[in-house]
Amino acid sequence: MPPVSNIIISSITELSAAAQSLINFAGSQKILLFYGNMGAGKTTFIKELCAQLGVEEPVTSPTFSIVNEYIGSSNNVYHFDFYRLKNQEEALDMGYEEYFYSDNYCLIEWPEKIPDLLPLHYIKVSIEAREDKSRHFSFESI
Repeated sequence: MPPVSNIIISSITELSAAAQSLINFAGSQKILLFYGNMGAGKTTFIKELCAQLGVEEPVTSPTFSIVNEYIGSSNNVYHFDFYRLKNQEEALDMGYEEYFYSDNYCLIEWPEKIPDLLPLHYIKVSIEAREDKSRHFSFESI
């Protein structure tokens, strides 16, 4: 797997292809960490990614529930949003290890809130919103 991949999209219609590129880049790696400023499009991208993974139910941000579980075509998909965590202890209390080491997809927004709990290997997805409304996606294998 190449160590880094970059994609620029100028329209939401290109999101599907970007999501498929991420799936291809990730290969068998199912832990995906999403970095980007508020409003960069993390949740929107995750919605499209879930669609590509065969999730048919509505995908919503787990801002208040911390984690949402979806049924994909071949795996469960766990979508985390750690934005509201006050400390890493809250992730420990919710049993994050059961999710992270379940061999299911874990799509993690705001992973910087749990730096000491991240697995050793994952795909880092960085999303940057640009002034022209395009988005720059960077995928990196860690």
